[in-house]
Amino acid sequence: MSLAERLRSTSGTVLLYGTTPPREGAPEDTVHFAAGKLEERIRGLPLDGIVVYDLQDESVRTSVPRPFPFSRTIDPRAYSTLLATLTGKSAVCYKCIGQMDVAGWDDWLTRTSADFGLRLISIVGRPSSRGAAHAMSLTRAFDVAAAHPARFQLGAVAIAERHSGADESRRMLEKIAHGCAFFVSQAVYDPEPTIRLLTNYLRGCRESGIAPRRVVLTFSPCGRDKTMAFIKWLGISVPVETERAILSASRPVAKSIEICRENLLRILDQDDAGALPLGLNIESVSINREEIDASVDLFHALAEVLRRAR
Repeated sequence: MSLAERLRSTSGTVLLYGTTPPREGAPEDTVHFAAGKLEERIRGLPLDGIVVYDLQDESVRTSVPRPFPFSRTIDPRAYSTLLATLTGKSAVCYKCIGQMDVAGWDDWLTRTSADFGLRLISIVGRPSSRGAAHAMSLTRAFDVAAAHPARFQLGAVAIAERHSGADESRRMLEKIAHGCAFFVSQAVYDPEPTIRLLTNYLRGCRESGIAPRRVVLTFSPCGRDKTMAFIKWLGISVPVETERAILSASRPVAKSIEICRENLLRILDQDDAGALPLGLNIESVSINREEIDASVDLFHALAEVLRRAR
């Protein structure tokens, strides 16, 4: 099956690898070098596809200083196309709608299809509602994309940490009603919010009489204080004991892989986990060599857990 078919399917699994494009202004040979190194890294992995993120400056979301300075990247669509050519794997291209209006969004979609040949788009909302009085809503963005003649397959982000009561599962059901076909979670370092979200999401689907759309769970290795600080700054829940266990370990990045494996096992051990179409997305968003290499080890460890569970 194609990646689009796997994401739509209510059975089987999906294995993805997430990455960020090179910095804006990078010379073409630097971009191709980075893409080539990634192709070498994932060549032996049984991947179904690649996720290419669209970074946005989220400093308006929190008053906490960003651990790393924000840098714009090259167009994720161009990098998605390049990686698809080099790897032979389809890409899910993220798009942050930011302050776009409907006309600008429709033009972006048309160019995405005509100039880049992409069909798998994950739509990301603004990090904050401040200053967005005249901007297009996320719901409107889904409606416009779903109606576009290019027939995009649309995805969205699922953030367990904002699941107060059943808020996030309700948002997921609303996105499905407006054309969303799959979800990719924020990185998981605390299994409990994810377990609550998936439980309420499945219950909501059953009560609404709809088949649950696939949820791809994201995991990321961590081996440094700076990386941990950035993970937490992004709003990812990291229990104090988990942070302490990783950073005090003799091999922190290996400990993070062990913890991610335990967290996935805990999620899959829930009674209703087998009723949900799930998948894995292993991120490689660090510039640290040890953490980059560890993403491959993490992929193997978690893919084996998912294979045995399914």
